[in-house]
Amino acid sequence: MILGPVYRVWMAASEPDRQALGGDAMTDTTAPMTEALRPVAKADRHLSLDVLRGLGVMGILAVNAVAFGLPMPVYMSPELSPFGLAGAEASAWWVVQTFFHYKFITLFSILFGVSILLVGGERTDKARGALLRRRLGWLLVIGLLHGLLIWFGDILLLYACTGFVALLARSWTPRRLFTVSLTILLLGSALAIAPLFLLESAPAELQQKIIAEMNQPGSGVDVAAATAAMRGGLVAALGENFKSWMILQPMSVIVFIWRTGALMLLGMALFKTGFLTGKAKTWVYLLLIALGGAGLAWTGWESSMKLATDFAEPQATGRYNMAYEFASLPITLGYASLAILLIRSRAIAGLLNPVARLGQMAFTNYLTQSLIMTTIFWSGRGLGLFGEFNRVELWGCVIAIWALQLIWSPLWLSRFSMGPMEWIWRRLAYGKGLARGA
Repeated sequence: MILGPVYRVWMAASEPDRQALGGDAMTDTTAPMTEALRPVAKADRHLSLDVLRGLGVMGILAVNAVAFGLPMPVYMSPELSPFGLAGAEASAWWVVQTFFHYKFITLFSILFGVSILLVGGERTDKARGALLRRRLGWLLVIGLLHGLLIWFGDILLLYACTGFVALLARSWTPRRLFTVSLTILLLGSALAIAPLFLLESAPAELQQKIIAEMNQPGSGVDVAAATAAMRGGLVAALGENFKSWMILQPMSVIVFIWRTGALMLLGMALFKTGFLTGKAKTWVYLLLIALGGAGLAWTGWESSMKLATDFAEPQATGRYNMAYEFASLPITLGYASLAILLIRSRAIAGLLNPVARLGQMAFTNYLTQSLIMTTIFWSGRGLGLFGEFNRVELWGCVIAIWALQLIWSPLWLSRFSMGPMEWIWRRLAYGKGLARGA
């Protein structure tokens, strides 16, 4: 499988760090964990982590745009789009599916695992452990408010619930973290694909029946009715948002918690070995870029086949879902590797500073994206353009918000040390006043 080489690469990349520290000890990048409780100082930040967070937030918006501007069934079943799926529309879907879908949420999940490690420290550090649990508790509350009152596609609730489980592993050795996380990811993907391959050998009549059931619009949500509700005023929009939240969030927590948790553990392993902070050897990053390129080629072909078959056959066969399950992680690590190598280049690294500032305010920018997009599309509290933008036009919204956040994040951080939501979250978690500029 394509993840096999990743394990061998990790072993090669981590060996120098482990030998230098006398075994599987945590690298010196986590030294500040034993100090007095305080937000991360500017001198302690890792540019690579901020850049990767910025890329993660930007990539997530590219994927979520359709779910902001069109009913949830269209996001889950692209062939239900009222604009059709041909020409430029098909190309727009193909670009998102190939280059963005699940790659950047994977990256963000990996980085969330790093934040658990940085905030919580070793499990023997009771004070930091308590701080971490408070942060996750408040994240759960914020996630509920975000999902119910702003946008149903919230990811914070899933991260908070998963984080309460993943925090138990933060003192594991890199080897154990890597082994457990990859095992979970491989087994989970295999179990997700297996039923689709079994269906191929089923009688034709049974296949047609199951395909028909799988093709039901968005788990029973009617596209036209959902669009009308979102245009019917604030109360109707909130009601429709709640219906979508009730469908998506329980499924996310139950179905995706294993994958999200495994990615968080992987993030801890990659941080402890120094991979995410640019300490691995150059050939490691180059190899992962090559693997990511191969994964992109595979995913691009798979996406093309889904378009060619009008999404009927791929829903009932594993052949056109293999890349989604097995290539997303190598692609994500390839993206991360490319970004880290660019950061190493002093001539180019400066160009990534706006992305780093965007990532330093990842929490604020993630929630701001929801506020901007729902203001554009919701009725009652916005422009009421829900259902009016096709995929190409939604890309215009995405690019405009990217530009806005790349400009405003550096401006804000030129005066304050953290974003407004980061400050609120830290104040809630620390349980004491924090000066906004401190």
